[in-house]
Amino acid sequence: MMKYLLTSAAALAMSIGSLHAETYQATNWMTQVHILNEFPYQKFAEDVRQASNGEIDFEVYSSGSLVPAPTTMQGVADGVAALGIVYPAYTPSELPLNNVVNDLVFVSDDDFAAAYAWTELGLTNEKLIAEWRENGGLFAGGYSTPVYNFVCVKEITTPESAAGLKIRTAGGAQTAWVQALGAVPVSVPIADVYSGLERGSIDCTMSDPTNLDKGNKFWEVARSVNLAPMGVVLGATYVYNLDFWQGLEPAQRRILLDQMAVGTARSQVAYHVGVTAALEGSKERGLKVADPNPELRAKLDEFKKGLIERLPKEAMTTRNVEDPSDIIAAYLELEQKWKRIFADVDRTDPDAVAKIALEHLYSKLDENTFGMD
Repeated sequence: MMKYLLTSAAALAMSIGSLHAETYQATNWMTQVHILNEFPYQKFAEDVRQASNGEIDFEVYSSGSLVPAPTTMQGVADGVAALGIVYPAYTPSELPLNNVVNDLVFVSDDDFAAAYAWTELGLTNEKLIAEWRENGGLFAGGYSTPVYNFVCVKEITTPESAAGLKIRTAGGAQTAWVQALGAVPVSVPIADVYSGLERGSIDCTMSDPTNLDKGNKFWEVARSVNLAPMGVVLGATYVYNLDFWQGLEPAQRRILLDQMAVGTARSQVAYHVGVTAALEGSKERGLKVADPNPELRAKLDEFKKGLIERLPKEAMTTRNVEDPSDIIAAYLELEQKWKRIFADVDRTDPDAVAKIALEHLYSKLDENTFGMD
């Protein structure tokens, strides 16, 4: 499938003979080998360059070397970068509705369904589209981390065993959940978690399992993993500067749309495969990897149910937005839709996932009109 996309896009690009090759800046605050950089940026840039016969050439700046994570949205809006990866939690006041969705996905248990429900919502929901536009960007695709678990030095087995522990969270619903367990939520950058676990300044972190071995190497200092499914974290993989996007020829936009189907698929597959490798490797290193016991699972299920019920009112108060019940309902409906779509798809096959993303999302976007109003 990817070969087809590259071939068809390259053929399409042959018609862009009058244009001169341009080099555009793309900013990614993760390391070059991070899943969310390597696949949707480094390889994406190579594929776009090839498919456009060099007419579109992204120079990818990694590790925040061009624009740091908290100011990526502003950097894209200002034209410092034509393309960037944006985590909405870094700009909560600018992207409050996007952050409501990130609060909601604490209830999610399927990262593929979450990623593409989030992407479809961002591509089609007028309120979310307007929020990105107000901040000078065009949302064109998103990611979901794998489902979060407890990675600990001090093992969590029951709700009671979590009481008093210092647990690193990424804010929002994660913080509320840790407080519901009687634990102490701690906010530290992900880069400081390793040393925190090693020194004892934190006892656990909520994390997707790929952080055990990829980059952060938590398995070197942690002793246990509790597989309680504590939702996912969403981000915007592709946010374009509006002037850049609207200045492209339709054929060029088609190339980018097709290649984003590939980029998002590669990312989710890499995450999926990475989880299995990380957990198996952790067991081999002697970490205890266990499912949540019935009491912890029951408390988690109760918290998730309550989260959905109270989120609209809490969002209106804490995020200063109008009632987001329609956005919440739309996301939950889309997540169920994408669970059905992926029910029989091989999640280790990036070609198969790219085909699904193209068929159900990106082929439906008209390169003549998408992002142009």
